[in-house]
Amino acid sequence: MTLHTALLQGAKLLEEACIAAPRLTAEVLLSHAIGRERVYLYAHPEEELTEVGWIHYGRYLHQRLDGMPTQYITRSQEFYGRDFTVSSDVLIPRPETEHLVEAAIVKIRPGDTAVDVGTGSGAIAITLALERGVPIIATDISFAALAVAAGNARRLNAPVTLVACDLAGCFRPRSIDVLVSNPPYVPRTDQPALQREVRDYEPHVALFAGPTGLEIYERLIDEARMVLRPGGWMLFELGYNSLDPVRAMLGSEWRDVEVRSDLAGLPRVLEARLAAT
Repeated sequence: MTLHTALLQGAKLLEEACIAAPRLTAEVLLSHAIGRERVYLYAHPEEELTEVGWIHYGRYLHQRLDGMPTQYITRSQEFYGRDFTVSSDVLIPRPETEHLVEAAIVKIRPGDTAVDVGTGSGAIAITLALERGVPIIATDISFAALAVAAGNARRLNAPVTLVACDLAGCFRPRSIDVLVSNPPYVPRTDQPALQREVRDYEPHVALFAGPTGLEIYERLIDEARMVLRPGGWMLFELGYNSLDPVRAMLGSEWRDVEVRSDLAGLPRVLEARLAAT
């Protein structure tokens, strides 16, 4: 079987199963199976697919047809122009989270102590460290997630310190200048309606906050109030319909509250500064 034929057959199987972007998905899976870039498939369409390549390709197609996200099959996801290793121990970094990174970049100054709470793959912390050229501290409650983040930090040579911690509770009072987080914010009641790729494969500890989806925001705001230095910044990614209730959690001690929208016009990032006195 040639690469061209294998690509056509894979795309057909995925299309019949109503998998999104079937042609692109087949290209990614086939190129991953043979250890080549996607462009190789079109430069060498008549090349015979080896038996080992066919075994890998068939397994990847089966996994995707079962609902496993392509990123977990290839163990790779691009974020802010860099390639990150991902596994089912961490959420797949989304393009929307780049808005949080862009907001945080302008808040972090040389010498600041900045923390990424709930780091997962380390995509936020590593990106901030490399873009700003400063060390970043990253926390996660999951040791498995921290192992993924550690591997990404080593491979990308990012100055990130990883800490096993439930949110920001391990830090001393008034010790942080910038606190950044993309926290769990999906209500548990939404679980049945989620796409199977998310519901069945992504880690629930990083998805679900509790019955309302607001529980982690409430805890983080309380902890940020304790660990931030006066004048320090708190930045969160917002979930769907969470802006108003999250903003209502902010007391009078928070200043310069701003909301950034994503490319779809949805409120995506909330930033607030702890009063200086």
